Order: sequence, then structure tokens, then C-alpha cells
Amino acid sequence: MKIRIAVIDDNNFLIKSVKEKLSFFEDISISFTANNGLECMDKLNENRQIDLILMDIEMPKQNGIEATALVKQKYPQIKIIMLTVFDDDENIFKAIQAGADGYLLKDTEPQELYNAITQTLEGGAVMTPSIAMKALNLLRSPLAEETDEAEETIKLTSREVEVLEQLSTGLPYTSIAENLIVSPSTVRRHIENIYQKLQVHSKTEAIALAKKKRFI
Repeated sequence: MKIRIAVIDDNNFLIKSVKEKLSFFEDISISFTANNGLECMDKLNENRQIDLILMDIEMPKQNGIEATALVKQKYPQIKIIMLTVFDDDENIFKAIQAGADGYLLKDTEPQELYNAITQTLEGGAVMTPSIAMKALNLLRSPLAEETDEAEETIKLTSREVEVLEQLSTGLPYTSIAENLIVSPSTVRRHIENIYQKLQVHSKTEAIALAKKKRFI
């Protein structure tokens, strides 16, 4: 019997990538895809014969954590694996609280993804190893509420926020420089300052933390 999967992600390219990964396995069937939590719930109301959902986190209208909580309330039999780029403690904690059955990063290889799906349907709880370690650490030391003082330690200038907003759209440095009417080297310097202030080492980390801190 086919395993009926739904893929929820606001990026259609990544939906296509997941579908390609699962196309290697004859017992997997993609029942539907959706671009946000609200669309997912609408489609589930039409077709609840789903075994497992691969759920992104950061989506418009209704994010993956909110959608996970709703699916688990209305259709508790459906398994949900978070499939995301976010590996921070807060998202892991909230996803588990919402009822997620597993948590994988989007760079998971096809065979690993397939194994995770079958293990989850058998009652397991699968996680990317780095996520599993963070989850264990959260159990040992529950996530503390961030204090106002901690929030004030990071101060970005209005120009740095503008650069981050442009960066989050996927634009290259040269295009950002043209949009802000500055040189590419100035953009690069702003990004170096942003990395230093946020204490991150990559564009993905910077954007994720900036969204978490509501800078953008």
C-alpha cells in the first residue's frame, strides 16, 4: 500500500526538490502540496487520507508550527515531520510542543528522508543528529525566556537592517549595492558588521536570527 505524503512549503522550488527525492521510492505517493498552513488545512479538509506531512516552518499566512498544532488537534493520526532550514533552539522547542513527530533539515539525503518517513510511521521519532543533540540539551536545560537586557545587546543601524532585508530576498551584493546606491564593498562591510553583531557566520544564520529577533 502507498504511503500518502503531503509537502507544505512556501518555496515551490523546494517542494519540487522534495518530490524528486521521494520519486526514487515506489511506495511513496504525494497526495498534495501547499504553500502555507491555511492552504494545508483547506486541502486536509478535502482529503484527510494522508499518512504523513513534511512541514516547513517559516511560511506566510500561517507558519508550520501553528499548522502542526492545528493538524494534531483535528487529525491526530497524521504524522508530521518538520523539514526546515531552521536549527535554533526556539523553533525546535516550539515544534516539539506543537506535536511534531520528527525534525529534519532540508539537506537530508533521499534515502535518509525515506527512512525517516517509514520510521516515523512505525512510531519512531526521527531527527537530524545535530537537532537531536539540541533537543537533548533543551530537555536538560529548558529554554529560558530572553530578557529585555539580552534583547538590547544587539543594535543594528537602519542601513544594516536595509541590507538584511535585501539579503533575505536572495539578491547578490551587486544588486543590493545598486538598490541602496552604495558600492559593493560598502555592502560587504555592512554584512561583516551584521555578522559580528549577530555572532553568526553565514547569510542563512543571519537572516534566521534577524527574523527571530524581528529586525526584519
